[in-house]
Amino acid sequence: MAQRLTTCTFCGVGCGIYLETEGNRITGVYPSMSHPANRGRICVRGWHVHEVASSPDRLKMPLMRRGRELVEVGWDEALGYVADRLKSIRDRHGPDALAFFNSPRCSNEESYLLQKLARGVVGTNNVDHGTGAYCNNSIQVLDEMIGVPATTNSIGELDLSDVIVVDGVDLGLQLPTVGGVVIRAKLNGAKLIVIDARRHRVAESADLFLQVHPGTEAVLYGAMAKVIYDRGLRDLGFIRAHCKDYGAFLARLQEYDLWSAAEECGVNPAQIEEAALIYARAKRAALLYSTGMEARSKETIRAIVNLALLCGNVGKEGAGIYALAEQNNLQGVCDMGMLPDRFPGYQPVICDEARARFERLWGARLPSVPGRGARELFGRNSTSDLRALWLCRYDPVNTALFGDAAKVLDGMELVVVQHIFLTETARRAHVVLPTTAFGEERVSFTNTERRIQLAEKVLESAPSLTPAWQQIARVAQLMGADWRYNDSSDVMEEIGAAVPFYSGASYENLARDYGRQWPCTKDRPLGTRFLFGEDGPARRFKFVPVPREASGGAAMSKEYPFTLVLGHSLYYWHQNVLIRHSETLKREYRILLLDYPNGFVEINPEDAAMLGVRDGAKIRLCSSTGEAVSVARVTKEVRRGTVFVPYFVREVERQMRGAGTGEQLIPVRIEKVKE
Repeated sequence: MAQRLTTCTFCGVGCGIYLETEGNRITGVYPSMSHPANRGRICVRGWHVHEVASSPDRLKMPLMRRGRELVEVGWDEALGYVADRLKSIRDRHGPDALAFFNSPRCSNEESYLLQKLARGVVGTNNVDHGTGAYCNNSIQVLDEMIGVPATTNSIGELDLSDVIVVDGVDLGLQLPTVGGVVIRAKLNGAKLIVIDARRHRVAESADLFLQVHPGTEAVLYGAMAKVIYDRGLRDLGFIRAHCKDYGAFLARLQEYDLWSAAEECGVNPAQIEEAALIYARAKRAALLYSTGMEARSKETIRAIVNLALLCGNVGKEGAGIYALAEQNNLQGVCDMGMLPDRFPGYQPVICDEARARFERLWGARLPSVPGRGARELFGRNSTSDLRALWLCRYDPVNTALFGDAAKVLDGMELVVVQHIFLTETARRAHVVLPTTAFGEERVSFTNTERRIQLAEKVLESAPSLTPAWQQIARVAQLMGADWRYNDSSDVMEEIGAAVPFYSGASYENLARDYGRQWPCTKDRPLGTRFLFGEDGPARRFKFVPVPREASGGAAMSKEYPFTLVLGHSLYYWHQNVLIRHSETLKREYRILLLDYPNGFVEINPEDAAMLGVRDGAKIRLCSSTGEAVSVARVTKEVRRGTVFVPYFVREVERQMRGAGTGEQLIPVRIEKVKE
């Protein structure tokens, strides 16, 4: 028997766990008692994350398409074919006819090398980290306003918060360990405010729950800021010392009115005022929100940051902005440059100085025009001339929220998929390259609090399997690149040279002290202090005005009196690759699907009574772009006037959006369907 400390790779918390092994088999998992992210606690997914590696459905050999069939081939044949086809398509159609996408489950090493292959070998900036439910929608906003494209504080600092605001994220479902930290902070005296359209488990424990109309969150934050300003509770000392563009912000703030905002948000004005006063009077207030574009718009995130700056809640322990990443390496894939307009470290591809720096580092000429992202290329109205796609651990057929990924894939000359399972996307590929799984390789991930950590190798993979980063490097070599990496630590060393705030990270120091939080330009963590210039330049935070007319929700009418919201659900296991290949997690997550095997639409009991709809009855959703039939789940989790559809109910989502642009909030009406 042996134990090895590693990092859970299921969600963005990055919990420290010990894997217990016997021979070449993981026999158990238990939490690290001293890891700063989880401190002795893990969720049901963490307890069973290792079961995926032992799934009998694992791919073991490369697959290539022969007519309509995928057949097993050797590695030399598969990788040689991929390299030849990439070169041929690039030479015939130009480098921008190819695109390279991955998912936020990819390690830092494979993400870095994939975008380097795209830019430095193929010559395109068409790279992205997918267009699923976990797209990072806040990087540009945070970079613009506070100069840091990430969460400002550590998870452990929530113990010091006097007030915690949780906005648009179901912590009990999406990040259970963080949810536990928040609940314990409340039990120890912190005030808890929850803002959401749905009543989830953390909302049940809140001191104040503002159940808003979907899409009106920016209005709510504007109204809160107006109350704080009118009461003279803003932190003028902080604003004068650390902020700019305050005057432009104030000019727009006068457009907000508490009573009209309350009416639009569907919340009692006294609640909005109470939330504003609780937040403003706290010595340390933390604000947690989901980075996903499906949860919050950029205007809402700007309003969130404005509120934090107004009260001086940036740059001190226990007071900050938590841009929560639900997938394990959403922060890392963005840091590594899996963005169509940014090099690693968020340096713009249009910047001559940045481009010259990477050209020297990589020894290659690099494109200067920003690439196209996954949402654009998979969009319903896409007229892309794309000919080839490389997809690393990414299953857009099941997870892309916008467009028809299957149709796009079927029109490609070449689709390369790297995955551990034969996903729906892989079934449409020309080449499938099987990869190693959790516990079979030593790579790094960066969690939602900017903590760079190692996932350790504790098992020997099947002899026929190689890590995804090695496959990428081999294809680059076959295409003529002089890439020389003996192991993954060599890739991390180059990442340190490419990304300044990773320059102090190495496998040696990541293996001790539970990793390193960036920026780590030296062999020690900086924590929250870096925001105010320690070991770096002092920052001037920026207010960004949010016009009142740009911050509202979906337009309702007598014909379409309800708002349809598409979002996360606990019961989406059969669309989640990891969960559906763990027998324990399938059992844990499928309970509700026994009652609703084909999915459901959630509706408030009062709305259901008004329409004469019972639980389990068929209903028809009608919008201006389409209609769909599903089953009603009558629950108080949704507010009146709102209906909720989990993402996994793909047919409902596609039919309701029709040929639209993928808006998250859809005005609908509900009709009973005769049995």
